Formats: sequence, structure tokens, C-alpha cells
Amino acid sequence: MRKLFGTDGVRGRANTHPMTADMALRIGAAVGRYFRREAGGVHRVVIGKDTRLSGYMFESALTAGLTSTGMNVLGLGPVPTPAVGLMTRSMRADLGVMISASHNPAEDNGIKFFGPDGFKLSDEAEAEIEALVEAGVEPAKSNNIGRAKRIDDARFRYGERVKSSLPRDLRLDGLKVVVDCAHGAAHRAAPEILWELGADVIPMGVSPDGHNINQGCGSTQPQAAAEMVVSHGADVGICLDGDADRVVMLDENGAVADGDQLMALLATCWASEGLLKNNALVATVMSNLGLERHLQRHGIALERTGVGDRYVVERMREGGFNLGGEQSGHIVMSDYATTGDGLMAGLHFLAEMIRSGKPASGLTRQFEPVPQLLVNVRYTQGQAPLEASDVSVAIKAAEADLNGNGRLLIRKSGTEPLIRVMAECEDPVLLKEAVGSVVDAVNLAVSS
Repeated sequence: MRKLFGTDGVRGRANTHPMTADMALRIGAAVGRYFRREAGGVHRVVIGKDTRLSGYMFESALTAGLTSTGMNVLGLGPVPTPAVGLMTRSMRADLGVMISASHNPAEDNGIKFFGPDGFKLSDEAEAEIEALVEAGVEPAKSNNIGRAKRIDDARFRYGERVKSSLPRDLRLDGLKVVVDCAHGAAHRAAPEILWELGADVIPMGVSPDGHNINQGCGSTQPQAAAEMVVSHGADVGICLDGDADRVVMLDENGAVADGDQLMALLATCWASEGLLKNNALVATVMSNLGLERHLQRHGIALERTGVGDRYVVERMREGGFNLGGEQSGHIVMSDYATTGDGLMAGLHFLAEMIRSGKPASGLTRQFEPVPQLLVNVRYTQGQAPLEASDVSVAIKAAEADLNGNGRLLIRKSGTEPLIRVMAECEDPVLLKEAVGSVVDAVNLAVSS
């Protein structure tokens, strides 16, 4: 069982276990030892980060741990998460590290790892690294300590890769685009790339101060960007999260389109052009039933996985699929990237606007979602509310009520101490009752 790693690396409140400088140093040493198994040769690791104040602390601690085992560290500075996957492969590194808590508030932080192939580590690899953290590792001899160096052009290399995923003759001339960078890792790259492609760019969320990442902006809070789209008469809006691996789109009226709608658009377009490998889309159990029905109408299969873009990517690699993602806005296009890339997905949406000649509102509503209700219940670390007998009884009763009319999904968050209670049902009354009964039971278990 993994204790440190969740669904997307190690994450928590900065300066609180496990996200302390001491633990980051130990993790750095453990992962350095894990990837530097033989004594000879040059061993590299690239480290990127978002704009959180604590990123400096964790970058320094990880660098100390990694160099203590003989790894040479290449610091990328603030870059989107997909840039780390790209740079790990292009720089022939043994390991990639991203310091970010994604869409979480600035007080949180996290550490994500990429293998030499640019893909996130497996559960098995994370379990072995945890064992090394617990056991401790032997440092390198003094003459074998690693070096640290800053790489200054990482964001430009990333920008060229993102643009290369589009047709060479594609330009965005005439498109007025609001891009919300959430004061995060893409605050410079995203506006630059859009401008280079010819768009009239209206940037927001591009003044990070270490504390304002995801604050009232970004993919989880797109209201301010929606207002800006309308007030500026923009054609479309792109809302990224703190590390730019997620996106939600805004049409010209400020209406929000989530990852499910974007995946529906891309899947049907790619299928019509013969580009959708194995004629299937990979998504998680959280994706709306309406997406599944939409794909069925177009003869496209839906492969579902557990929650987490890492599990989506694993299934894509296993089955030879090239498109997948999550309702939250992780969109994975494996022909071009090794993980979710919000900016790249947003650009492909703009490309379809140009190709089809349709406004954003003509593309963002691909299907009518089945009513879905999600409620999060916070609990204290160490509690196990899902193991309470009353909660089990409530879940079984709700499943029985929804049988044939919808579905129920209960899970622990892999990134926060939350129990997520989600249901889908055409009947809004039944939907509310099913979710409410389980939430009440979980709340009672948490408070007792």
C-alpha cells in the first residue's frame, strides 16, 4: 500500500507532512537512487514547477536529495506540467519532476514524477520509491555528487512542441481569445503561443505573486474569464489550471464547456478524419453518461478507467488509443504529449473553429449531459468514513433506488481528504435524494 503517493504524486499542505522540506529531500534521495541503479554514466533529472511560493523550498530540497545520490539536476523554472514530460524525453533524462498541486490553492503543493519515457510513474514504481524513503538510501561518494544547472529556454521548447501539433499552415488571425492562466505555470507561455499563431490575445491570471495561483480564476473558477469574454466581445475563452494540464473552454457568450464536451468534439472530428486510433476514447468513471451516449451514436467506443489522468494514459498505452481525458479538463493527445495538456487541447478547439467556420457556441455543446450531482465531504486524516456500517447501508440503498435510472459513484479523493459522492440520473428529485442520503451518512460518520 502506498502511503505517500496519491492519484497524482505526493500532495498536501506546504510545511505539513508529507509536504515538508525534509520529506522532499528524502523523496529526492530515494527517487534518485531508484533511477540511478548503476554506478557509471551521466544521470540527469529535470525539475519544473508552478508559481507557488513553496516551490522554491521544494525545488531546493529535491535538488539536494537528488544530487546527493549523484543525479545531475536541470532546473526548468516555471513551466506547464506537460513541458516536464516533453523535456524529460528530449533531454534524455532519467527522471522528470514537476512541483505543483495543480488546481489546488497556493497553500498546497505536490511532487509528480515522470519516467525516462516522459510518462508518469506506475503504482508499482511509486511503491518501490516509498520503500526507499522509509528505509533511507546510501548517498553517493563525495566525488560523485551531482551538479545543478538552470535551463533557460524550456518554455520556448515547449511552445514549439505545442504549435507543431497543429497544421503548419494554421493561423488564428481574426480570433479574439481570452486566456486565463490562473497566475500559474503557463502565465507566459500561453499568451506568447497564441500571439505567435496570430490571435488577438486578452490575457488574465498572468501576474503570479506566489500566493494567488488558482485564486478566483482558472479552470475551476472560470466566472471572471467568462465575464471578460463577454465584456471584450471575444470569440472564445481558454481557462487553464495552475500547472496548465487542464482546460475548460468558454464560448462567445461565456458559457462553460468541460472536458467531456471537448473530448466529444475531438473524438468525433478525429474519427471522421480517420485519426482516432482503434475508434475509441478513454475517459474515467466520472465522465458523463451523455458523453457515452454521444459516442455510441457516432460508432465510437468509450473505455472507462479509474479517476486520474495517469490511469487514462496507462489504458491508452495498453490499448493503443490516442485520445483520452477527464471531465475536469485533462485532455491527453498521445500523438503529441505524454500527459494532459490544457493549452494544446485549447488550441485544437480553436483549430476546429477555424476549419469549420463555426462560432465557439456551435462546438461547445456536443451533447446534452445527463443531470449529475457531485458533493464533497471533508474528513480528518486518519478517519475512515467509508468503512462505517451506516455509510455502507446508505450506499446500497441509494444504488437500489437508482438501479435502471442512473449510477452512483463514491470515492476518496487521491489529492485531498475528501469523500466524493457523485450520481447521475434523469430524474432530478431521485438524483438529489440519492446523493443527499449518502452525504448525510458520511457526514454523520465524520462527526462521530
